Amino acid sequence: MPEQLKGQTIATVERAADVLSAFTELDGATAGVTELSQRLGLSKGVVHRILTSLRAKGFVEIDEVSRRYSLGPAALALGLTYLQQIDVRDAARSVLRDLSEQTNETATLSVRRGDLRMYVDQVTPQREVKMTVQLGHPYPLHAGASSRAFLANLPQRVIDEYLTHPLASFGATTITDPAVLRADLAAVRTAGYAVSFGERQEGAGSVAAPVFDLENGPVAVISVCGPVERFRDEAEDIAPLLLDATVQLSRRLGWEG
Repeated sequence: MPEQLKGQTIATVERAADVLSAFTELDGATAGVTELSQRLGLSKGVVHRILTSLRAKGFVEIDEVSRRYSLGPAALALGLTYLQQIDVRDAARSVLRDLSEQTNETATLSVRRGDLRMYVDQVTPQREVKMTVQLGHPYPLHAGASSRAFLANLPQRVIDEYLTHPLASFGATTITDPAVLRADLAAVRTAGYAVSFGERQEGAGSVAAPVFDLENGPVAVISVCGPVERFRDEAEDIAPLLLDATVQLSRRLGWEG
């Protein structure tokens, strides 16, 4: 293949990947050509051609009335395949079920990817008012109990590097001062868990603790979450149950701490 044609092919693949990735960063589940064009800095024509190709392969779908696109079944199949490869997800499933039953709240599992973490599983209780989370959506490591439980237990050099970047605010209680966050992370390490009340998502309360692997690193985080008005009174009682669950799971993964 000529080098010029090879370069064009690579650029096309990269743009298609950018379009698919954009769907994970949207506030809603759908997007129009104009919205994607502006977000990605690509022309509408290029975005439309990419979406047409992705639609032909089942990676996106279009609502014929609104003319807005959403992820399709092929994208779901890829995501599920990825999730099935995460051993900790399989190992944690029964732990999430038990925690949800014990607390009558939602139990979640998160994994980390660089400076972001994402929910990869959840178990919800049988009650009318409950919390649910968006699986696969990336969140920063400084906002919310699950994120801070990760960040607090990373190597100091990783924490120092993270704190050199601006800390975005997601609500009135989000910690955006690096010095304050550094002190908070030390407290999280001491306690073994993090607590959040409306820190990343208004109206949400959460208690989160890390799961360690045989190399003593945080391989995942488990949280129990619920509506903040109810959760303020529950968090202190839930924390010991959560810590017991994460310690047991960590030992199953080879942790000897």
